[in-house]
Amino acid sequence: MMAQRFRHTEMMELESPSESEHRLALDSGPPVTSSASRRSISIPHLGIIMAIASSFFFSLSSLIVKLVPDVHPVALATYRFAGILLPSIPIVIRRSEDPFPKGKRWLLLLRAFLGTTSLMSQFYALRHMPLADASVIIFSVPVFVAIFARIFLNEECGLFHVANIFLTLCGCILIARPPFLFGRMDALPLPEDGSVYDNAFWGAVAALCGTLFAANVYVVIRSLKGLHFSVIMSSFGAFAILQTFMTTWAMNELCLPACGHDRYLMVLLAIFSFAGQILLTMALQHEQAGPVAIARSADVVFAFIWQVIFLNEIPGWISLIGALLVTTSVLLTGVRKWVEGLDSHDPLRQRLWFLQR
Repeated sequence: MMAQRFRHTEMMELESPSESEHRLALDSGPPVTSSASRRSISIPHLGIIMAIASSFFFSLSSLIVKLVPDVHPVALATYRFAGILLPSIPIVIRRSEDPFPKGKRWLLLLRAFLGTTSLMSQFYALRHMPLADASVIIFSVPVFVAIFARIFLNEECGLFHVANIFLTLCGCILIARPPFLFGRMDALPLPEDGSVYDNAFWGAVAALCGTLFAANVYVVIRSLKGLHFSVIMSSFGAFAILQTFMTTWAMNELCLPACGHDRYLMVLLAIFSFAGQILLTMALQHEQAGPVAIARSADVVFAFIWQVIFLNEIPGWISLIGALLVTTSVLLTGVRKWVEGLDSHDPLRQRLWFLQR
């Protein structure tokens, strides 16, 4: 029983915080009927296709952050959170759920604060870093979950996790290229005041901080088992909108986009965020978390494509090496979860014993 529970929590490391909330609801929901099962296997690898499609929409959301330079990243986050809150409210009403249940309120607030701060940091990074570089660092969340799961939940953190964390940190360093290690090697055009270079470095710091905040969200979510995902999502969205509204007001950045074009992009940001989340939820209904996480590496590929096509930014070889290291660590994490799902006597599992240390 304990081994089964640990395997379940390990699988959640591969999901985004919102994905984990949906999975909790799926685990506690009614069993799938045979007719539904037949429909789910009518298209081969449907879960993988949905996971890749979700990465497509999430990468477009990140691209929009780069395409609207006149709107502050925190204000952009408000539109993203609106795309989370508004679809959740009808579900809460339809299910007659308590939107703020006793005994879970502080955890719901903590989850909302960590998630909101994480996304604001990530949007700041997307604004001030090359799109692909920021996406790679943000993509490394599953690797860092092992650290906080060990600290707060006393979960196993073996040799594989240590090596994977080291690999990810090396990749993040190559992407961020801190000046005390690399000097001013950035390929971006550097104005006299050096602001572009400084913004890129602090954008990398923000991306890493946002990743660490997101990793802590997993720890909190594991304490919210039993709550329907709509309750967690609605409280998260409401708190997030309030936090981002107060932050933009304090920074004197509270404003609507200046023209119709930017306002259309704001609507698309909310729609793409919601579409990506729904597709991820459906992907997890059809496929295990490990293969879905591997398919989600398409997010990095899409980010590099959009960066070249729409932003005319060619990544340097140091960034490519860093992206390769981070993506490899996440793929290894996904393969590990897949191997752990195999039968203990499966020859393939025995050949890949080193991934289970």
